[in-house]
Order: sequence, then C-alpha cells, then structure tokens
Amino acid sequence: MWTLIVERWWYFREIFPREQQRLREEWDRRHDRHSWYARRIRAMLISQANVAMGATLPVMRVVIPMCPLLGLLGTVTGMLEVFDVMTLQGSADARTMASGVSHAMVSTMSGLAVSLSGMFFVHRFQARVDRETERLNDVLTYEET
Repeated sequence: MWTLIVERWWYFREIFPREQQRLREEWDRRHDRHSWYARRIRAMLISQANVAMGATLPVMRVVIPMCPLLGLLGTVTGMLEVFDVMTLQGSADARTMASGVSHAMVSTMSGLAVSLSGMFFVHRFQARVDRETERLNDVLTYEET
C-alpha cells in the first residue's frame, strides 16, 4: 500500500509536471484547433493524462478493504497461538493470555491504520486527478468556428 502511495506522490511531484508540459507543447504545435478531428485529439490527450494520473488508484481501492481483513487474520492466528499455549500449560493464566491477546490485536490495529491512511491518500489523489483534468481542459483550448 505504502509503495503505491509513494509512487503516486512521486508521479504527481516529478513526472506529471513534465507530462503536462509535453501535452501543452503538443497541443500548441497544432495549427488546426477548431475541427472535429482536433477536438477528438484534444479529448484523447486529456483522457490519456487522466488514465496516467489515476493508474494505481484502482489497485489501491482493492488493497484498502483487504488490509483490515489481513489484520483480522493475524488476530485469529495470534489467538490460536494463545490457546495452544494455554493447552500446553494446562492453565488459564491471565498474564499469559493478556500478553498473547495484546500481541494478536496489534495486527488488527495495523491493518486498520494502513487501511485508513490508504483511504485518505486515495481520496486526495482522486481529487488531484479531477483537479488536474479540469486544469487540462482549461489549458488545452480549442478555437470555436
């Protein structure tokens, strides 16, 4: 998850400004900016930029709901280990159980923390994609006939 977040941050910080400049230059080099064909090329350029900006967002949207589930899986396996230790020792020592339960709950907390932070960044990245797409719509102007 964090790799995807850092990759999108890096894309918007380093790669997208160059890509945006390239798109502007490509559009400015065109002499024909008012025909139906020119409008389709403009729409294609904006669409390509939109797809590139949101490239990893679908993957993040799939991983986010999986994080708490993986945390719960860690909790279940941790609790199974606690019960195995209780079976081997033959007693229900409260300290042993509390220690094992606290270790098992760390995985749930970690899964929730990763999921919540992922939701925050996906929302921010989607807002940036929408904002930059609108900006490209404004910058790549076409001439009315």
